[in-house]
Amino acid sequence: MTTALAVVLLPVGALIVAFTAMSAVMTVVIPRATPVLLTRYVFVGLRVLFMLRSRRATSYELRDRRMALYAPFSLLTLAVTWLVLVLVGYMLMDWSLGERPWRLAFALSGSSLLTLGFTAPHDFPMTALSFTEAGLGLALLALLISYLPAIYAAFSRREAAVASLDIRAGRPPSAAVMLERLSIIKGLDDMDLWRRWEDWFSDIEETHTTNPSLVFYRSPVPERSWITAAGTVLDAGSILASTIEGPRRSQVELCIRAGYLSLRRIADFFGIPYDPDPQPDDPISITREEYDAVRERLGAAGAPLKPDADQAWRDFAGWRVNYDPVLLALAGLTMAPYASWSSDRSLRYRRPPLRRRAVRAQR
Repeated sequence: MTTALAVVLLPVGALIVAFTAMSAVMTVVIPRATPVLLTRYVFVGLRVLFMLRSRRATSYELRDRRMALYAPFSLLTLAVTWLVLVLVGYMLMDWSLGERPWRLAFALSGSSLLTLGFTAPHDFPMTALSFTEAGLGLALLALLISYLPAIYAAFSRREAAVASLDIRAGRPPSAAVMLERLSIIKGLDDMDLWRRWEDWFSDIEETHTTNPSLVFYRSPVPERSWITAAGTVLDAGSILASTIEGPRRSQVELCIRAGYLSLRRIADFFGIPYDPDPQPDDPISITREEYDAVRERLGAAGAPLKPDADQAWRDFAGWRVNYDPVLLALAGLTMAPYASWSSDRSLRYRRPPLRRRAVRAQR
């Protein structure tokens, strides 16, 4: 019975080690959006726990503080999971090769993995296993050490642009505020702004699919979010292209296309459904009344409006339909803060009144 069990456990242990090593390589090394089963299980499992804890939050700020720990904690838990699985896999192989009882097999595997060296293998096969386990353990730690700087470099680039949006769009960001300010300072024809955001969209598409944990890294300021910033820029571009009078602004339209393609590819990784070829008259989450209110606000700020309001609304809806479902789905997935038109539009976690926030800041 023991011999038969040893014959079975040896390949089982080898498969566990191979599966773990491949998962680590696919998660960290391969530069493409490749779903990894082990990584998904770790992140989804911890998300359920964090959701249960955050469900009792009475304000968005409290929920944001709790969820800010989710992505970093999940990433570190993933590294621990890799090490534990490697330890278990080699423990099974050590036991199969004669290191018994289980306590000694565990001690040999742990000693080799963490390069402690307090337990010595007894023969050549187990010595070879110990060497490979020690090398794999060091490789996994090296992968993690190299992975973290890449993540935080991408996070820093993303948040620099998100923070700069406060200047133009306020906090929380609003497409109406952004265009109103651009109109006042005669900046509606500044195409460099849209080129920079086109580059930003291209950057987050690459970084947030190669390193999906970045999707859940929250901004340092609770009222900021990369997804609400993306929605604000896309809405501002859509209004500018559809509603503001002037020559056709090709750079704005390219920025919108870069934006919705970026959000769609991030959504693809998480299995979020959407229509890849929507019709211009498909329904969107923005109502005509909301659009008309923004149009009136821009007219009061002196922006030159196209005379045909009905056609302008149809053109705006034709742009918005390309990113409306993925924008709202990603906002829900990331628990984005409330922002006009750019979040899940839930009123449950609106920020508290300004007076209360001011009192709390003074404390």
